Amino acid sequence: MHIRLFEERDAEQIAQLFHDTIREINRRDYSPSQVAAWAPDDIYFRDWVAVCSQRITYVADDHGVIAGFGELESNGHIGCFYCHKNYQRCGVGKQIYQEIEAKAIALNLTQLVTEASITAKPFFEKMGFSVVREQEVYCRGEQFKNYVMQKLL
Repeated sequence: MHIRLFEERDAEQIAQLFHDTIREINRRDYSPSQVAAWAPDDIYFRDWVAVCSQRITYVADDHGVIAGFGELESNGHIGCFYCHKNYQRCGVGKQIYQEIEAKAIALNLTQLVTEASITAKPFFEKMGFSVVREQEVYCRGEQFKNYVMQKLL
């Protein structure tokens, strides 16, 4: 497994990883209508090029297969953070997170913040984050519970 920065050629795999992970993993914690709104079938990989290029995006590359990805914004916000459904609970997320945290420290950031799903909350807690508050958010007409979490660096 090699953790590296995002390249434009990764966008299609990342879009599929996002879709499949939500449809297969997050469905344990969210309803079918929430999952369908969060990861619709019409996700375009071109959109992911723009999103991932605007942030510091790390990918876990397993010999050409994207096993996970995570995004750091310059203000310390962790945007998307997903591991492929076939790479859950095998250390991929931890490796990506360690790169993100190292970059945040190199940028002299004092904290990291994320909005973690019900599914991702235990992972971020293991990485040292604490819940600031529970919140309700909306996406494509569906209401979701997630958690604003932070970690002081």
